[in-house]
Amino acid sequence: MAEHLPPEALDEWTRAACAELGLSPADVDIALVLDLARDVAHGVARPAAPLTAFLAGLAAGRDGDAAGAISRVTALAKGWNA
Repeated sequence: MAEHLPPEALDEWTRAACAELGLSPADVDIALVLDLARDVAHGVARPAAPLTAFLAGLAAGRDGDAAGAISRVTALAKGWNA
């Protein structure tokens, strides 16, 4: 089983993952993504957090507006009552 990643290692992981995927680390707002995951995990369900991050990433890839996609789905999660 893999060990948990310490918070200070997020920058290193982000750089490595971006290099593997052909992305620029400058385009990744780590705090915004983590806030999204937190809000979805608490407002919807824990398993919905990684799924929602993936969906927001797909939407951002299509329209080029990562912050907008994250903002919309965060608002959805904060108002979720299902």
